[in-house]
Amino acid sequence: MNDRPNDIKRIRPEIGSTQSFRQMGLEEKFQNNTLRPILKLQNPLLIAVFHNYIVKHKGVFYDLSIEKRLAYIENALYKDPKFRNALKGMIIGHFTVDEYKDYIAYSSSLNKRMMNMAVERLKNQVEYFQPLEEKKVL
Repeated sequence: MNDRPNDIKRIRPEIGSTQSFRQMGLEEKFQNNTLRPILKLQNPLLIAVFHNYIVKHKGVFYDLSIEKRLAYIENALYKDPKFRNALKGMIIGHFTVDEYKDYIAYSSSLNKRMMNMAVERLKNQVEYFQPLEEKKVL
């Protein structure tokens, strides 16, 4: 039997610091209960995808100061629609059908939350984005 909703939720990491309150809006609950665990789960892939983005864009990222690297991350996610849509797909692909139904009702504001969270996650891990060492040929 296909138990996709439970399988998807089972592999998500627990986020202990999030709380839900009655007065919380649906978007904030969705962010805490769905987006945060998915972003945490997808973090290694998010880092790999952004590293590939850097390489595909001729590695100019590596020559930037830390402040400019942080701005580069923001620009990549906010101003490059192809890249932004690829990241959204990585996240939306981990929704259950019910979560997807909730998402489409508030997609505009949830997309903003999703990208803001992804930007902050990448910026907080900027030290992982170093040039790959040249492979030495023997």
